[in-house]
Order: sequence, then structure tokens, then C-alpha cells
Amino acid sequence: MTAATASEVEALRDRFRDAAAAGAPLRIVGGGTWLDAGRPVPNSDAVSMRAFDGITEYVPGDLTLTARGGTTLAEIRDATAAHGQWLALDPHGSDEGTIGATVATASAGPLVTTFGAPRDLMLGLEFVTATGAIVRGGGRVVKNVAGFDLTRLVTGSWGTLGAITEVSVRLHARPAVDESVSVSLDDGNAGVERVRTLLRRLPFTPYACEVVNAHLSRALGLGDAPAVIVRLGGNADAVRAQRGALNDVGTPRPADPMVWARLRTCEPAGAITIRLSALPSRLEGTWREAARLTTSCLDAMIHATPTRGVVRCIVPRSTSAIDALERALSTDGGVKRVGERLPPALWRAFAPPANDRVSRGIKATFDPADVLNRGILGASA
Repeated sequence: MTAATASEVEALRDRFRDAAAAGAPLRIVGGGTWLDAGRPVPNSDAVSMRAFDGITEYVPGDLTLTARGGTTLAEIRDATAAHGQWLALDPHGSDEGTIGATVATASAGPLVTTFGAPRDLMLGLEFVTATGAIVRGGGRVVKNVAGFDLTRLVTGSWGTLGAITEVSVRLHARPAVDESVSVSLDDGNAGVERVRTLLRRLPFTPYACEVVNAHLSRALGLGDAPAVIVRLGGNADAVRAQRGALNDVGTPRPADPMVWARLRTCEPAGAITIRLSALPSRLEGTWREAARLTTSCLDAMIHATPTRGVVRCIVPRSTSAIDALERALSTDGGVKRVGERLPPALWRAFAPPANDRVSRGIKATFDPADVLNRGILGASA
């Protein structure tokens, strides 16, 4: 295990102070695996956080772990697996992404169904603000004192408030049985609503549940029809009962456990990725809106997380796809739209997520010179 030295953190602090004094924008980079996500950050010097790597504290008996911000998810996965534990975060992309970037972008994958988003698994963190302050929020144990929750504030701030140098997370024990199944949904949109209704009636919550359209189903090796993939966990008897409860949707078939890794990494290089969301009770309508947006993009892949009401559209980039999406986005579909990865021509169809008075005030407090990841969440403060 390694630990961040005071000199390393101080060097980062000094660089931020110098940049703020000069008004020189900086781009904070984790593993560099997701740099095309978020709005463009132009003309910025890169500040790599990969040197801030390594697990600094791991207490298996407490199910807690502390790691530096540049530590990869793969390193955390391997260290915790030796003790039958895991960090239940599976953001889209590979495990070469860093824990700091995962927290900074609040990235979550299918496991959010049971285990929650990064905010739910965070215990505390340390970060360096653009003014050079070294700030710690939360702690390293599950029980923390109450107060202003800086940890949740920084989670999802996309590096606009500071650079994350260390995080503490809660872990979970791995189940005795971890099984995945799929069910074909030959009835399309109606099948999406049927899955949502079933989930409400089930006496358990699956570890993960994703509905995929036909194109993505083929890419994942599930067949030619839309499908629902379900991840079940527990002891052998519990998993057997859970599998039987899925018969109301269709006949469950065993799915390769690697299907989740393939889902996380299915986006082609340079793909256009759009996230749609509404109340889970409106999932069928959100799915229809995703289908409408991509109707002229025949190779579009769509998947939904029913318990969240979130639908993601993945479209291989081409001139025709950009033109088709630009036309489709000009019509309001009645759901919230978030651009994950977009070409410049499409960003104007998405409202900046942090342009309200409170967000601008927070940005001005932590980064008054607006030098950190300038523009990644929208216009300058």
C-alpha cells in the first residue's frame, strides 16, 4: 500500500494557485479513458491524477477501503476479491478508469439497482480546490458525524470544484451465488412496461436489471430480440427462488456472467451517448422517446435501468447520425435529456446542468477564477 505524501498534495495545491493567479485553465485527468465525455474543455493544460494511486487503508472487517484518487477500479477489484468483498460500482467503461474520476463524474452502471450510485457508497474524500485549500469531507468509517456534506457536493461535480486526491468507500460482501439470466421480450415496448411492473411485485431486488433493444441484444450475444438481463445474488436457495419469480416475464435463460462487462464496454470509439430519464413509472414513454430519437440510426443501441427510469442511447458517430439526431432533438420529447458524449453540433440541444444561482455560487466559492475544467458543465460561472 502507498500513501499520498504531503509534498505531492502541496505541489498540486501550488499548481492550482499559480493557475488561478494567471487565469490559466486546467483540465483534470484521471485515467484518461473518458475525456470525450461532458462538454468540451478547450485550451486547457492537463493535470494528470494517475500519480495519486494506491490503496492507503483497507479494513476488511469493517468493509471499508481508502484509496488515492488515481487508483484504478481494477486495483480495488483485485484487492477486495481476495477477501470475498467488492466495491459495487460498475460504471460504463473499463476497470482501467480511476476511482477519483468515477466519483467526480458520479458514474454508475447496472449495479445501481441494488447498491446505489457513488454518492451512496462514499464515506469521505480529500480534494484540493482551485484556491489551494486542501479539504477533507466525511471520514473513513461508516459512522460519521453530521455536518455539511462536502463528500456529496464534490461527487458529480466533474472536477469543477477541485481535484480528488483520496476517497474512502464502503464495500459489500460477495454473495455465495452470483448468477445472470436473460429473458427475450418479443413484444417490444410493452415488454419494457411488463418488466417494470414485475419488478414492483417481486419480493426481492435483483443486483442488476437492464432492458436492451434488439441491436444491443445481438451485440451482447443474447439473440435477435429485445431482452431483459437480470443479475441475481444470494445463497443457492435464494437465487433459485428469484429465478423462478421471473417466469412472469418469460422463460429465463442462463446468461454469460461476462455480459455485464460487455454491456459496460459496448460503446464504439467516438460514439454519441445520450441519457434520458423520467419517473420510473413513465419508463415505457421514456423508452419510446429513445426509439424516436434514434429511429433513423439503424445501428443504435438502447438500454434501460427500470428501477431508475433511465434510458441510454448509444449511436455510432457518423455525419448522417449527427444530422438525424439534430433533427430529432429539435422536438421536445417530454423527458430529461443529458448528453454524455456528443459532437459539438448537438450540445446546443442540451441545457447546462449547473447554471442555476446556487451552482454558480458554489463554483465561485471553490474556484473563483474558473480555471478547473472550465466549460465542462456549461457556461462559465
